Amino acid sequence: MNRLVLAAALSTVALAVPASAAAQAAPSLSDSTDSAAAAAAKPKASGLERATVRITKIGHLKGHSARILTKVPVKGTITPFVPGQRVDVNFYVNGKKVLTRRVKPKHRGDHGTFTAIIAVKQGGKYAVSAEHKATRLQRGDRTVRKSWKVSFPSISSGKCGKVVGAFRRALNELGYVPGGGKCFNGKMGRAVLAFRKVNGMNRNEKASKRVVRQVFAGQGGYKAKHPGAGEHVEASLSKQIIAFSKGDRVVAVYPISSGKPSTPTVQGHFNFYMTQPGYNSEGMYYSFYFIGGYAIHGYESVPNYPASHGCLRTYISDQPEIYNRIHYGEDIFVF
Repeated sequence: MNRLVLAAALSTVALAVPASAAAQAAPSLSDSTDSAAAAAAKPKASGLERATVRITKIGHLKGHSARILTKVPVKGTITPFVPGQRVDVNFYVNGKKVLTRRVKPKHRGDHGTFTAIIAVKQGGKYAVSAEHKATRLQRGDRTVRKSWKVSFPSISSGKCGKVVGAFRRALNELGYVPGGGKCFNGKMGRAVLAFRKVNGMNRNEKASKRVVRQVFAGQGGYKAKHPGAGEHVEASLSKQIIAFSKGDRVVAVYPISSGKPSTPTVQGHFNFYMTQPGYNSEGMYYSFYFIGGYAIHGYESVPNYPASHGCLRTYISDQPEIYNRIHYGEDIFVF
């Protein structure tokens, strides 16, 4: 072969080999884009991407209701489980958040389980939701609220226990005077009577389910008609009660019997001016007068309707306490 021809052929082969190798090593723009898209589309490990929280059970409910003063356990799951997880279980009463319990889920296979408990201490609509806040390992998630109602027992005279004790405290917070202890006694019965009178119910001493529900919900207190009078007494003849108020804060409400139609109680704004401790000849007990012969006093008969000769009759057992609450010169509004 001619030397010039051979040299030219070898040169052509030498140039062709790098070009071919370069073509195989360098991807096209189209190939690079496809590879990036494929990498982006490749799913990440599920534990690094999402969390699913569920409430699976609300315990101790009967007909979607929990009995007052019981404990309600809420159970749930979070999927997948990741060590160090925390779930916030939020509890609400009447739409307002009242409690958050931060719980650590327990590992159960591919998921975690958790439990949080709330004590049902007041009336109203209860609800719960669970939330996992986003971390560097997992996304956040939150459940919708699940709700339940509260059921209440009626409370009969002589009954004792924690429900009666809590009912007593709730009556006190509303300004009624049920006395102390954990049993339904006569003083609590009179506080229930005063509550019923204030709220236009049948005038008796029965703590029905309706009464118990309203008291635990903080409803049914007496509202002062003369809040600007400072410390004073109000006598509502239509409701047949007297109320001791410090401005707009009612601190004590008692049932009474005022003047019957033939001898009505005088109405108006007066001041207490004279006392008569013990019994007098008319059977009036621990009398505190506010005008003329009109007084607040204890008496052996206090029906649920106007029956006196014009005075404001109270129960004998309540009157020493009432007598000691009144001050000379204090205002009383009778209407």
